[in-house]
Order: sequence, then C-alpha cells, then structure tokens
Amino acid sequence: MSDDAEGWVRSWSASVSEQAAATQSMADQVSRLESTASDRERLVRVTVDGSGCVTGLELEPEARRYDMDRLAKEILRTMRQAQARLTEQVAAIAERTVGVDTPTGRAVVSGFESRFPVRNEDDDGR
Repeated sequence: MSDDAEGWVRSWSASVSEQAAATQSMADQVSRLESTASDRERLVRVTVDGSGCVTGLELEPEARRYDMDRLAKEILRTMRQAQARLTEQVAAIAERTVGVDTPTGRAVVSGFESRFPVRNEDDDGR
C-alpha cells in the first residue's frame, strides 16, 4: 500500500474512533439526565430521568384542595413539561459532543422532539 493510502486509512480510522467516542460520551450524558418541573402554583413537582420515566413526584399538602381530576391533570401536565425540557438538555449535549448538525446529533435531538414535544401550558394532553 502506498504511503498516501496508508495515511488516508489511518486518518479515516482516527476519525471513526473520535466519532465513536463522542457518540458514547453523548449517550453516557443523556443517560444521566434528569429534569424537574412544577405546576403554576408549585403544589405538584415531577422529576423524570433521561428516558422520560418519572423518578419523583412531590405533592404539597395544599394539593389536597384540588379535586382528583384536576390533580391528575396537573400531575400529567407537569410530567410533560419535565419531559419536554429533556429535548433542550439533549440538544446542548449533542452540541458539545457530536454536533447538532451531524446525522447522529440530528437523529437524537429529533427523537426527543418527537417523543417529548413542547406543549402549551394550558394543554391537558387530550
């Protein structure tokens, strides 16, 4: 193999290794994400992990004044707010690691945008 070809192969191999390391770093950071949101009156607080699963739910004693339907809606609305914030966090991680304009960055951010869309605060999820 010529020196030019060997140099190209080494350069390509190093580039692939760097991309793989950046992708792994992004995945590690996303897996450690956490997002918390509260309702307007700060009676409901929901925390989700990087996959959007609820890991914490806190209700202030004053939440008892809500009827059960309203409380359920507030919990779900607050959960969706926490999940939607993950997209912003993932975009920032993608920018620092793989770049948001790379195919990997676009795919990951787009996946979060479709799973956890930003909704109007008055949206009750119906």
